Amino acid sequence: MLKETMQVNHPLEPLTAEEIENAAAILKKEKNLGKEYRFANVSLIEPAKEVVLNFKKGDIIQRDVLIMLLNNAEAKTYEATVNLNDAKVTSWTHIPGVQPNIMLDEFEECENVVKNHPDMQAAFRKRGIDSFEHIKVDPWSAGNFGHEEEKGIRLARAICFKKTSEFDNGYARPISGLYAYVDLNKMEVIEVVDNETYPLPPLDGNYNQASIEKFRDDIKPLEITQPEGPSFQIDGHNIAWQKWNIRFGFNQREGLVLHNVTYEDKGEDRPVLYRASLSEMVVPYGDPNPPVNRNNAFDNGEYGIGMLVNSLTLGCDCLGEIRYFDAALSDSEGNPIIIKNAICLHEEDYGILWKHTDWATEEVEVRRSRRLVLSSISTVGNYEYGFFWYFYQDGTIEHEVKLTGIVHTRAMHPGEKSKYGSLVAPQLMAPNHQHFFNVRMDMMVDGLNNSVVEVNTEPDTKGEHNPYQNGFLAKSTVLKTESEARRNLNLETARYWKFINPEKKNIVGEPVGYKLFPGENCFPFAHDESSLMKRAGFIKNHLWVTPFQAEEKYAAGTYINQHEGGEGLVKWTAADRNVENTDVVVWYTMGHHHVTRPEDWPVMPTAYMGFTLKPSGFFDRNPSLDVPPSKPKNDEDCCH
Repeated sequence: MLKETMQVNHPLEPLTAEEIENAAAILKKEKNLGKEYRFANVSLIEPAKEVVLNFKKGDIIQRDVLIMLLNNAEAKTYEATVNLNDAKVTSWTHIPGVQPNIMLDEFEECENVVKNHPDMQAAFRKRGIDSFEHIKVDPWSAGNFGHEEEKGIRLARAICFKKTSEFDNGYARPISGLYAYVDLNKMEVIEVVDNETYPLPPLDGNYNQASIEKFRDDIKPLEITQPEGPSFQIDGHNIAWQKWNIRFGFNQREGLVLHNVTYEDKGEDRPVLYRASLSEMVVPYGDPNPPVNRNNAFDNGEYGIGMLVNSLTLGCDCLGEIRYFDAALSDSEGNPIIIKNAICLHEEDYGILWKHTDWATEEVEVRRSRRLVLSSISTVGNYEYGFFWYFYQDGTIEHEVKLTGIVHTRAMHPGEKSKYGSLVAPQLMAPNHQHFFNVRMDMMVDGLNNSVVEVNTEPDTKGEHNPYQNGFLAKSTVLKTESEARRNLNLETARYWKFINPEKKNIVGEPVGYKLFPGENCFPFAHDESSLMKRAGFIKNHLWVTPFQAEEKYAAGTYINQHEGGEGLVKWTAADRNVENTDVVVWYTMGHHHVTRPEDWPVMPTAYMGFTLKPSGFFDRNPSLDVPPSKPKNDEDCCH
């Protein structure tokens, strides 16, 4: 029996728990699905762009659901679409030769199978481990390295660690030299690899409250209060904050998604972004020794960054006057699961917005900056990733990724070092690695048709016009095709990219636009012939531009788990389509280069990376002039 659902108020509202349950029930009944089917992903099929942009309150809202399924018995992958309005399955398709994402219950089952396998237990005993209760097993994706015997098998690599108790940090004592391959369809260990015996590292890596002997006692309370409440208004998943209007969603694969971001200017809501999300990410390791040499985790496509989202805690993850949103997701049986407080919304003071002191009159004008913060945090095995979108009063948008958690480790012999990583504790090495994130941004700068301009700065020529040889100029080039728009950063020319609407002009007659200010970035170091570069071709370039196609959503392709590669951006842009004055999608790749250090252990201080979208000729002047001055704390003080 289907559950009654509350009517959503917008086509892009995320699926509700009732909608997920109904979609699964409709599919199970109509296709007579048995227990051999696992629901790998249940997500909203977003309506066509023209439907969303022309939507008016009261219009009929079509709700279509995409369901990706794995049949364990057949070792086959299927896609189904379910129309909730008519309560029927509208398509059912076998997708040959692909593996859907690994599911949470597969992790749990895999751990039990590995710990209870007699060959693994014999290998544990050989290393002096007689109790298996606290063996920690991390199932890693297997990737695709061209091994014929792995074709068609749904694989995971199981890497083991020894814990001394339930809450012990297992990453302190990796059981190196030993790992297993597991067939996840049959849930059987198919190979145990026992290469070498390493002694367990001697020190624990505990960092929880109970393990800290003495906390700092000189920290005074820091309270953030808003006596009149926050300045934003919420309607479902739509946020109105000062001049910003932002719709957001959440799904199992991408996690937090932005929709229809606009800024009010002179009474008009001017669009900036139609959609923005984390398209894919990959974490390649630089250690050629097994099993680390196969560590290339695609955390979106192989696991689902949304499926691994945390339930956030007031005062710890978020501080201030907070509003939380739950996330409705699906387990592998099609049952809805609710992650409480998965998304955090709040305001932050951000220092000075603008200031000037007139030295002649001693008149001071200063305004404080406030930003709106929309965020979520996901735990992927040993690492935590925080995804933060910031909106500023001057029309700026910033995206920041916060990286923390625990570095991946392997044991070393006493006195041994590795050139592929650093010792973070005695006999404990953390391999060098990188984190690459690709953010897909469907631009809509003052309208659907945009162009991408690359700006490079160069010194002016010598001559009478440049008597002191100090002149330099910024040269703009429109990127007209997909091949031209495969671009990389260049510090020598202070390169950046600008997204313009050539049909809309500002007060000085130039096209309105936004420009992308890069933050930390790097290049990959794997060879072009490597499995990594074949599967994660998007990391070859920092910038890609494509014409909008609704089905082109993931930088490495839809099904990345165990795929041989060649999909996604590399394949699409080979067509060399036009990207000038059309509906463009911008894909920005950013990388964090992590040469490990002892200070990263036992838990890593947060690393920050991201980019900024800053208005560039979008407004006629500083749009934050109307931000009111702060109220002075004392009568003799002045904030104007």
